[in-house]
Amino acid sequence: MKRNFVVTEQETGRRLDRYLQGRIPELSRTTLRAVIDIGGVHVDGRRVRKNGLIVTAGQSVELHRDEAPLEPFRLDMESIVFQDDYLLAINKPAGIDTQPTPARYQGTLYEAVQVWLGRNRRFGRKLEIGMVQRLDRGTSGLIVFSIHPRAHGPLSEQFRERLVRKRYLALVQGCPAVPCGCFVSHLARNRRRNRMGSTPIGGRPAETRYRVVDARSEASLLLVELVTGRTHQIRAHFSEAGHPLIGDVRYGGPGRYENQDLSYPSLHSWRLKLYHPLSGDRLELVAPVPALMDWPVLDTVAGRLDELLEINS
Repeated sequence: MKRNFVVTEQETGRRLDRYLQGRIPELSRTTLRAVIDIGGVHVDGRRVRKNGLIVTAGQSVELHRDEAPLEPFRLDMESIVFQDDYLLAINKPAGIDTQPTPARYQGTLYEAVQVWLGRNRRFGRKLEIGMVQRLDRGTSGLIVFSIHPRAHGPLSEQFRERLVRKRYLALVQGCPAVPCGCFVSHLARNRRRNRMGSTPIGGRPAETRYRVVDARSEASLLLVELVTGRTHQIRAHFSEAGHPLIGDVRYGGPGRYENQDLSYPSLHSWRLKLYHPLSGDRLELVAPVPALMDWPVLDTVAGRLDELLEINS
């Protein structure tokens, strides 16, 4: 939902929450205050989180509202996969935005990390938090942050030089005819369809390796290796191959599986191999698997990922 307004002379002097209540009477003042609190209102192009802001004639006001709960997402101990003074690895739930969007700042993963580390206050020293990865809102699983200025550069370099091994689990419609393969293309955004797709001209190079782990009548569980990390790369490649992700309606996947209505693509960032940015120690991080993809066969493949994907560890 997006609504745009311009403040009139008659509306000058009103509080922001009361101004919006007059403009959008179908939303309660309590709801509007919550939308302002999480960062879904912008005045003259700048995010405003002050309900009592006084509006003046000529100002543009935008309200953005997504489908996520207005109660901000917060981390807990079960969300933390690894943490020390330099590195924080989180098991992100599906449905949480990684970084701020027009509809919210509060409750995104980045803001939740600030709160978890006690760095959300506006006084005192605010230490650096580096975001070197992105996960789509609907993707669950591992995501890593650098939480010390000395860690950000070395960690960013590992991702830039493709030294980090990123293994995903994907539940796709049907079963690929080739049990182990690789997609290589150039991806670009198709603005007419509002999704990513392969293109013969332009775009950015994208490489996706996969192995079918198990297949059932309607779906297959795949182990996926991201060699590159383009927007919607896994979703686009498997959709183009005729095997869209279960739940990925945007890319042609079914919205229902095993009598469940699904809101997000069945994609999980399962394992990351990287080097600690300060000590240089090799880390292999693992995120618990969502119930929909927690097939028994995973117990037998966990120690053979490099072999299954035909790459060197």
